[in-house]
Amino acid sequence: MTNAATTQPPRSMRRIALASMTGTVIEFYDFFIYGTAAALVFNKVFFPELGAAAGTALALATFGVAFVARPFGSILFGHFGDRLGRKGTLVTTLLLMGFSTLAIGLLPTTGMIGVLAPVLLVVLRILQGLAVGGEWAGATLLTAENAPTKARGKYALFPQLGPSVAFALASATFLVTALTMSNEAFLAWGWRIPFIGSVLLVAVGLYVRLALEETATFKQSAPASTRLPVAEVFTTRPAAVFLGAGSTTAVFAFFYIGVTYLTSYGTQQLQLPRPSVLAMGIVGGLVFAMTTIASAILSDRVGRRKMVVGGNIASVVAGLIAFPIIDIGTVWSFGLGLSLVLGVVGIAYGPIGAQLPELFPTRFRYTGAGIAYNLAGVFGGGVVPLFAAALAASTLGSLGIGLLLSAVSLLSLLCTLALPHTNADSLAEQDAQLASA
Repeated sequence: MTNAATTQPPRSMRRIALASMTGTVIEFYDFFIYGTAAALVFNKVFFPELGAAAGTALALATFGVAFVARPFGSILFGHFGDRLGRKGTLVTTLLLMGFSTLAIGLLPTTGMIGVLAPVLLVVLRILQGLAVGGEWAGATLLTAENAPTKARGKYALFPQLGPSVAFALASATFLVTALTMSNEAFLAWGWRIPFIGSVLLVAVGLYVRLALEETATFKQSAPASTRLPVAEVFTTRPAAVFLGAGSTTAVFAFFYIGVTYLTSYGTQQLQLPRPSVLAMGIVGGLVFAMTTIASAILSDRVGRRKMVVGGNIASVVAGLIAFPIIDIGTVWSFGLGLSLVLGVVGIAYGPIGAQLPELFPTRFRYTGAGIAYNLAGVFGGGVVPLFAAALAASTLGSLGIGLLLSAVSLLSLLCTLALPHTNADSLAEQDAQLASA
């Protein structure tokens, strides 16, 4: 069986790629507006009795709760994605995210219903985490399983653009609200607009996804799909899961430091105007998108592993120099430091849309790639930002955050070097190789 038999013509591939990107933009937009709101608002409306510092820490902790849920989402939706198909599973994740995000936008504050408000906030955040946990793998498989072998990296970059575009869009949405209303109005009701307005984006996403067909690779392998994908993942490919997760951890660490912690750091520690911090978030998101595109395309020529190794090495350096630049304390130095943090993310992030799926056979690819990706999210995106807040308050200050980011990058570098080269084979040939290994 050749890969040529299972791939789509160029026009269909462009449609599939754009559909996968549209879905991930919407899902991550919903995910990120929570992070922005946690950094700017939730300490005041859901944790008002704790004071600014403690309230912000707890608000960011609720952001991190979703990362704990994400691996469970990858197992849950990966099971159905491997057993029943990619398309229907992705529609379900989009609906779950849309419901959760709308509910947060309508949620009464602590001043209205007391302690029940933050409890419900955490529950809804867990649902968001489950949805995103099932989203990424399915969206990347839409492109990776349909793309030609020699262009898999190019097409698999489209869902990888979701986080960067979504971060820029979320920053722009909050920037508009900040520029068009007073702080009092923003705290009272303005922060709800991005959450409620996301319903329109979800409607667009559903329209696009319902028009898609199942991936060709899955349709050919569907009769042989395993009964319990997660069990087969950990019994046959455990090294791929943990090395893949380790390889991706630095990506999450840098990205979520950039999109959540630095938003709070810029407005509270550096005392920069909120509109300026949000505007720099748009710039950082665009830089992230550009490096993602370049790296993914190059991965088809030089290999996934080489590009991820390069990104991890760049991250070791960036961790040491980003905060000294940011701590200059001007809007432009903040924007430069944020762009550096997010720019190095794209170098490693672009290729993994093809790399992680290539580590697993079709029959449990959704589950395996999703678990690896979301385990990295737990440690890099959930744990590292919490340590960052503690380090900033210590004697090390922001230097400690930079050292932590560099150490995580070194770990990811070692894990990446232990991974095999994967992009030389078609997915059909790779299935046969993995079956005989």
